Amino acid sequence: MTEWQKSSFSGGVDGDDCVELGHSGTGMLLREGDEPGLILAVSPASLAQLIRHLRSEP
Repeated sequence: MTEWQKSSFSGGVDGDDCVELGHSGTGMLLREGDEPGLILAVSPASLAQLIRHLRSEP
């Protein structure tokens, strides 16, 4: 079973307005709190690139 960590930028403590990160044997997993069944598997490098891109957005 995957342990999920909620983003520190997510709204509320128990709300569905959040992004969560998990770890698989081969990479990272992303999901939204309001659709926990929809999981994206990404490599650590791809996740780092996504975060860099989002931080560069105005």
